[in-house]
Amino acid sequence: MTTQTPPTGPTPLPDTVQSPDPVASPETPESPDALQSSGTVEVLRYSAFTSDPAGGNPAGVVLDAADLDDARMLGVAAEVGYSETAFITAQDTAARRYRLRYFSPRGEVAFCGHATIATAVALAARTGTGELLFDTPVGEIRVGTSLVDGLIRATLTSVPAHSRPAEDTTQVEPALRALHWTRDDLDDSLPPHIAFAGNDHLVLGVRSRAQLAALDYDFDALHDLMRHHGWTTVHLVHRTAPDRLDFSARDPFPVGGVVEDPATGAAAAAFGGYLRALGLVTEPLRVHIRQGEDMGRPSDLYVDLHPDDPRVRVSGQAVPLPSQGR
Repeated sequence: MTTQTPPTGPTPLPDTVQSPDPVASPETPESPDALQSSGTVEVLRYSAFTSDPAGGNPAGVVLDAADLDDARMLGVAAEVGYSETAFITAQDTAARRYRLRYFSPRGEVAFCGHATIATAVALAARTGTGELLFDTPVGEIRVGTSLVDGLIRATLTSVPAHSRPAEDTTQVEPALRALHWTRDDLDDSLPPHIAFAGNDHLVLGVRSRAQLAALDYDFDALHDLMRHHGWTTVHLVHRTAPDRLDFSARDPFPVGGVVEDPATGAAAAAFGGYLRALGLVTEPLRVHIRQGEDMGRPSDLYVDLHPDDPRVRVSGQAVPLPSQGR
């Protein structure tokens, strides 16, 4: 998986890294302990898009990775074993601005939504809620944090999202073969697209919730197809009711070294751009995506869309995971 070059934009952070502010706002929950270290690297572990540690998508968070090179960050991500681990490589705590990179067990990822949410919550627990700025390989990502019912909620604003129809012969048909699906399994109202909000995702709508639940795909075939086209995940969705934009979703992620993501904020943002491209966003609205149920890690992602804004806002909570070995 290749890293995208950051677009021209705000002045990047300096290489000198300031020490993080250890004082948390009195309104925020106590900071969790570092749950495990990888060598001398302190790794926090959070589950994003859930209020229950048994649900959501786990992410590693390294709050000070200034001295880590690419090989070390990849090694830490592989040891942690989650779909992604986020690394803060530079920071300006006064401006609440951070340089953020993401690694899966197999390589660097240009943008990861659930690890962004997890990092924002970890920072808010230490420095107080409010707005954070992340300089990522795809550009600046703003994240608002607030305290809701005793838990920190984060809302990321994506880079401008867009979507285009997928090519039948070279993209859709090979994906269907890898998924062991046929054209008859697809929902005609949700045509196959390549959707983008920082990285590319193949979007396939399926008619039957049972078909989605029975997912059993060819890992190697889908892996090779995704690497060839540069897709981060395949976003498989089922519309739960015809009168509202609520969806069940599953996201195979073989290129990241894991079978499936239980909550995929980057795909949710791209899916928001997909819905706009289909002409389904005629007024400001919120979309609910329920993901991870079939993995036993239920997750809730909330996607806010506006017909005149190509950016997508994705919201969710994140909670620290229990320390391993306790």
